Amino acid sequence: MVDKIKSIDQAMRSYYQEALISSDLVESILYSIEAGGKRIRPLIFLDLLEGFGVSLTRAHFQVAAALEMIHTGSLIHDDLPAMDDDDYRRGRLTNHKKFDEATAILAGDSLFLDPFGLLAKAELKAEVALALVRELSEASGSHGMVAGQMLDIKGEEKRLPLEELQKIHAHKTGKLLAYPFVAAGILAEVDAHNLDLLRQAGELVGLAFQVRDDILDVTADFDELGKTPKKDLLSEKSTYPSLLGLDASRAILNQSLDDVLVIFKELEAKQGFNKDEITKIIERLRLHG
Repeated sequence: MVDKIKSIDQAMRSYYQEALISSDLVESILYSIEAGGKRIRPLIFLDLLEGFGVSLTRAHFQVAAALEMIHTGSLIHDDLPAMDDDDYRRGRLTNHKKFDEATAILAGDSLFLDPFGLLAKAELKAEVALALVRELSEASGSHGMVAGQMLDIKGEEKRLPLEELQKIHAHKTGKLLAYPFVAAGILAEVDAHNLDLLRQAGELVGLAFQVRDDILDVTADFDELGKTPKKDLLSEKSTYPSLLGLDASRAILNQSLDDVLVIFKELEAKQGFNKDEITKIIERLRLHG
């Protein structure tokens, strides 16, 4: 895993080593890229590829990097005063606090746009690259993450029904977490049925990830989170714990992960998929105690 993270990070850094127009912009971008993070989305993608028996190449790490770039850009924008207004991310100052708001906005813009250039440069079949670009756009923009963020903002200071909360998080969090599952299926050239199974698995992981985040927001401290705790509570956002309570939220988290494991058992039985590594990632999303 450590070697994979190093290769993902190197793919991102290499892209920006060629960007010589504004050193200030690159410094801001690299500040957030190098802030750490679990790299869970790209690691899921790479582990899935290997589970299908695909040998990893430089192009695969570029696809993984493109996904992480989108995610990092979203964090920079999430932390801005007009959004979640947070001073810390991953245990250190957020981008706009380290630099300034305008620089942070432009760094986020770059990290939303540059991944598509990186995908275009990767040594992939043209039809595969096109499919990956299409799926990443759908997951990230007005059909996915950004739309979910808009719904999230409009839902502040309201007690939303569960169905509306599910819609918000299916887009804000779920779409981008489903992308590595779908992208791996595209590169492994699975059939339509198995691609649909992978998408379902990704959506379930997205749900579990959001419920987990909601639980940790009210139960963890700064050292555990690397950011300000209880932000959702202070913003009066509807969350799974606020609507259903902690016990029911934990039950949803665990059931979602159990359902994912069932899907991978089917892929193991019918496709010869090796589920060992992805199972480890899934199990790490559980909360104990």
